[in-house]
Amino acid sequence: MLATATMLAACGGDSGTSGADAGPPQPGGTLRYGLSQAPTCSDPAQSASNQTIYVARQIVDSLTDQDPETGELKPWLAKSWEVSPDAKSFTFHLTDGVTFSDATPLTARSVANTFDSIIGLGAKAPQAKAFLANYTGTTVIDPLTVTVGFSTPNAQFLQATSSTQLGILADATTAKPAEQRCLGDVVGSGPFSYESYRQDASATLVKRPGYHWGSALFGHQGEAYLDKIEFTVVPESGVRTGSLVSGQLDAISDALPQDEPQISAGGGQVLNVVNPGVPFGLQPNITRGPLRDPAVRQALPHAINRQELVDTVLGPQFNAATSTLASTTPGYQDLTDRIDFDQDKARRQLDQAGWVPGADGIRTKNGERLSFGVTFTAVFAGNQAILELTQQQLRQVGVDLRLDLISAAEYTVKQNAKDFDSVYYNITRADGDVLRSTFGLDGTNLNARGPIPALDDVLTKELSAVDPAERTALVHTAQEATLDNGLWIPTVELSQTIGAAADTQNVGFDATARLQFFDTWLSGR
Repeated sequence: MLATATMLAACGGDSGTSGADAGPPQPGGTLRYGLSQAPTCSDPAQSASNQTIYVARQIVDSLTDQDPETGELKPWLAKSWEVSPDAKSFTFHLTDGVTFSDATPLTARSVANTFDSIIGLGAKAPQAKAFLANYTGTTVIDPLTVTVGFSTPNAQFLQATSSTQLGILADATTAKPAEQRCLGDVVGSGPFSYESYRQDASATLVKRPGYHWGSALFGHQGEAYLDKIEFTVVPESGVRTGSLVSGQLDAISDALPQDEPQISAGGGQVLNVVNPGVPFGLQPNITRGPLRDPAVRQALPHAINRQELVDTVLGPQFNAATSTLASTTPGYQDLTDRIDFDQDKARRQLDQAGWVPGADGIRTKNGERLSFGVTFTAVFAGNQAILELTQQQLRQVGVDLRLDLISAAEYTVKQNAKDFDSVYYNITRADGDVLRSTFGLDGTNLNARGPIPALDDVLTKELSAVDPAERTALVHTAQEATLDNGLWIPTVELSQTIGAAADTQNVGFDATARLQFFDTWLSGR
């Protein structure tokens, strides 16, 4: 099952914001967009949160683009490509006539400098660097031909070339240190460029005149329709909705279920798509506390009523997680039977493992309480409420979950030091390789685990599998192994829920459920 179509699909089955009365697309106008959180860095390679990528995606093009309906890769900056049989070498033939927003031309050297600079960014660009695992360098064959090499098979790299993080940047940007690349003076070849950027506050983008090398998946060729996009940060959901309904904003992030009647009454829509990748869940540090016990980790999923989390906190736009991959990810396998809600089963498993209920209802074993913390941020508005309800559900089987809400900066420090009992988050990517980058020994490995041959073997084989059927089978096995070893405790799938005014037409989602404004236009202006 793959991600939804390129144009936004609305809750309730509508096909998008373009109505029959809107007429043909009209160029011009400024889209005013309300972000739920501040964009943290103007550099696409260092972008991580959805709100930051919504901004950065517009100023950078990628070598390829991924079809949300089929998962197939389509031409963008690269008009064609070849992959070596051992998946160690990738050759791209670039589109001629592409320029960056500083008027310099896109060449093979631009691609080499972009990838080389990502290696230099190191921990500042964790996802981009993971895409380039075992990178040996990029060879310029001629001005429009480039070969990217790896010391070991890296079949996932081709899909990664469609990501925002591997978008191609001009030499003026790749020559800068990491911190300067976050301050707004970033030069890409995308349909928009930065007019202004205030880190952690706002961003304004302007249309690039003469743009004519859009993705093969875009709805039209030539320049973007919009003249300008103004991103402002409006953290409070009610204020965002009120600003949309009153006409102060044209579209907003994270529209909540209770906001939909108000938005619909004004002629607008709430538009929804499920993020592919790893769904929200708890990732246990298996080296400390009661989470060292595999029996505890295997019992926890059965104690969590994921449908209740959706129904109580989120609403019908969201899905309960059913695997270690979200249902819109290529290679997804429904593993509901492995994590079905059955608190009696959870109690039996904990009983058999020697965890006995204490006087306060919390289990103990050899003097140790079945108590652990979960470290999280408010990067998604529903995180705290979801975890508070999860806390109540786990207590019913004798588990004490402690909530540790911290800032994004603190979270990064704790994550890098593996200073936590468990962490709560999701990762968006439209490729099953997200399992390797999340759970593999050479990935982030926040489980702090040692070798697990049954898992490590399939993750390694997946990197060398270029046959789609073989790769899908390996991804299926990896999903099972991560669950069976208690490396992920799923809760809900993340959905992007975008509020759009009646005159906001054709806002698009890419394959990773991130916004693409190239085809967006404003009617009645």
